[in-house]
Amino acid sequence: MKIAVVDGYSTGRVLSRRLKERGARSFHVQSRPDIHPYYLKGFQPSDFEADLGHDPDIESLVTRLGELGVERVVPGTESGVLLADRLSDRLGLPGNRADLADASCDKTRMAEVAASGGVVVPRGRSFRDAEEAVGWYRSAGLAGVVAKPVASAGSDHVYFCDDAESLLRACRWVLETANVYGDANDSVLVQERVFGTEYFVDTVSCEGHHKIAEVWRYTKTVNADGIPLYDYQEPVTPGSPEWLRLRDFTRTVLDVLGIRNSPAHTEVMLTDSGPVLIETGARLGGGTLPDVVDKQCGLSQTTMYVDSLFDPGWLIGYDDAAAELDRAVRFVDLNNRFPGVVASLEWRRAIEALPTFAGMATGAVPGHELGPTTCLLDSPGFVYLAADDPDQVVADYDALRTFESQPFYTA
Repeated sequence: MKIAVVDGYSTGRVLSRRLKERGARSFHVQSRPDIHPYYLKGFQPSDFEADLGHDPDIESLVTRLGELGVERVVPGTESGVLLADRLSDRLGLPGNRADLADASCDKTRMAEVAASGGVVVPRGRSFRDAEEAVGWYRSAGLAGVVAKPVASAGSDHVYFCDDAESLLRACRWVLETANVYGDANDSVLVQERVFGTEYFVDTVSCEGHHKIAEVWRYTKTVNADGIPLYDYQEPVTPGSPEWLRLRDFTRTVLDVLGIRNSPAHTEVMLTDSGPVLIETGARLGGGTLPDVVDKQCGLSQTTMYVDSLFDPGWLIGYDDAAAELDRAVRFVDLNNRFPGVVASLEWRRAIEALPTFAGMATGAVPGHELGPTTCLLDSPGFVYLAADDPDQVVADYDALRTFESQPFYTA
């Protein structure tokens, strides 16, 4: 099987390795001239038969992929979604609805399309001017809002605002910066802040058949600047009432957004009045170790997606509600509060010594300058804890946070 991977970074690195292990002939395509250094970590060109690099001429790229006999074009990470959909459409290969491709990359467009299809989304709109955003906020009569780039990932420049002053400051910050892809933020999305329990639902779709691979429940905190920080996540038991409710809602979201042949990462808030869509990306969930998820939870989204590429019929017949989860698992985001330079790996050895340690990803190596954590891109990394006894997982989580209460990564 010949597969083109657009931006094989983040979880796309694992996807590319898995495809190679399964015997696929893969070709790498880069969606833009420059890629954020965060995404380049661990990228292995050797996982591909050829790295085609960046080609700004889509017609040339279509011709080249056609000559290579490519049978599928898939995104490796968020930045590759739009180009992967466009190439799939031009090559006549399985993909998502081309007329809605921008809805999975532009959060404003996403909300508009979802709402038009009956999906509940937070009230909001995008602005090119910070003062105009504040004027709308005052007239809308909302208690709290979220300000964020229209296109980005990894909780980049996301702010919770409870008054006009904090919203003005947040909008200016967003509009004066570039997103994680290096593109200038020419507009900022301001939405009502909804409250409840937040989840992400990772799916794989084949010809409009949507299967749930993973559902995780978020726990977050908010720092003094109104920036939401990821704390930890725990998987939701397949087939449980909570899981079934999220599955039904997510399937509707995917249908409305035209996601038919790809993985998707959907964030949902379960409020007192029902589920609300936060956002959806037509790609694999990022910030994960699929090998660990396979071992501890049974089946990762990455494994499900690779299996579906080689055997679509298997996915269509798969009973996702029957999957089993019999261990306590906690995904813990590492948070640094003490800026400085990483001097050694003693901190890593301390975490690996925790009895429930199951896996870790980190870019914090000796000599690396580490500031206070504000988003996933500047976090020291993340850790999986797993055990049969949930109390043991909680105890190790508490121990890890105790480590972080003093200079730990930068000691």
